Amino acid sequence: MEWRVRTDSKRRRRSLVAISAVLGGVLMLSACNDGGGDQPKGSGEASAKSQADVDAAAAKDTSKARITITPKDGATNVGLNDAANVAVSDGTLTQVELKTSEGAAVTGKIAADGKSWKPDAALKRSTKYALSATAKDEAGREAHENASFTTVSPENSFVGSFIPDEGKTVGVGMPVSITFNKPIKDKKAVQAAINVTSSSGQEVVGHWFGAQRLDFRPEKYWTANSTVTLKMALDGVQGAPGIQGVQNRTATFKIGRSQVTTVDVKTKKMVVTRDGAVLKTIPISAGSPENPTYNGQMVISEKFKETRMNGATVGFTDDDGKGEYDIKDVPHAMRLSNSGTFVHGNYWGSDSIFGSANTSHGCIGLNDVKGAGDPNQQGAWFFDNSLIGDVVVVVNSPDKTIKPDNGLNGWNLSWADWKAGSAV
Repeated sequence: MEWRVRTDSKRRRRSLVAISAVLGGVLMLSACNDGGGDQPKGSGEASAKSQADVDAAAAKDTSKARITITPKDGATNVGLNDAANVAVSDGTLTQVELKTSEGAAVTGKIAADGKSWKPDAALKRSTKYALSATAKDEAGREAHENASFTTVSPENSFVGSFIPDEGKTVGVGMPVSITFNKPIKDKKAVQAAINVTSSSGQEVVGHWFGAQRLDFRPEKYWTANSTVTLKMALDGVQGAPGIQGVQNRTATFKIGRSQVTTVDVKTKKMVVTRDGAVLKTIPISAGSPENPTYNGQMVISEKFKETRMNGATVGFTDDDGKGEYDIKDVPHAMRLSNSGTFVHGNYWGSDSIFGSANTSHGCIGLNDVKGAGDPNQQGAWFFDNSLIGDVVVVVNSPDKTIKPDNGLNGWNLSWADWKAGSAV
């Protein structure tokens, strides 16, 4: 019995050792499969729940406000007028800052509803800007966005200078004339971005003179006492490959009374008609037979109370290359053409030539003796009673009709020919 008992004890011990070894292996295998070492039961589930709580808390703290900055970060060749702005959804803007790379602040305004922002004035060309915006949602949680961009350079942009100037009162013949600083290849796109209207309801059409000049006028002269409005929406318009406009501009000017003056070279008289009634008849001296005055409808484009006239500047020279005339104080001069045609006062000629002889180099001369208030000072009277934009029509001259682009003289084109020069 004793031997058996010991033998059974050994067997039990061996069995326990074997069972322990097997169980240990299972536990080790289980531990390796879980990848958690000696983690207690349920520790993986707790970890997952903890991460979810963190994510939920983060989501709870994230603002619902979504800020959109235009242009996109890193943009180049950005326009100057309406290209930079900020908008927000599901929130309101609380602060927007726009600065140049040198730190100069650009003023702007947040809209009354807090949904948008834009600068107060046009941006500068060839300038790098940094824009930062802050917004809050209904819960007061903040959102932030930042962007930087660079505006278009002068080399990659074009501008158009125009006449008449904003707010001026001009005569019924004054066209809207725009001169671009670079040649325009896509005339249709540029002209389509410009609109000229009149309070009179007259149809207004543009006409191109070459690649850099665009004039607008109605079929007949502007209606007296009307208002003309010019709208330019050229910012971002491609005028040529790699060349875009940068202007958004609205300008208005007034049309004054209707004054049209007719100069008859044959009778050597000018008749000033205002609002359909003859205002004054003035004797004149026009261009000599050797240097006749142009025929045609001409518009006064500039006025000078006194100016210098040198024949050399317009091709009238003597054998020594000097001007055939050089008068330093020509009074009451009003330009009718780019090539040098003026109507002006003349104090150096004999009184007898006015109304009886044509002696000038193409200009229209009026008696203008020196001395204020002198009844013979016809040049001064016409100067004082004329506006830029008034029309002077020359008839019965042996010369040809002036070219329509020689000054502001597009009225010498028929309406059909005028409209044929439109790109729209």
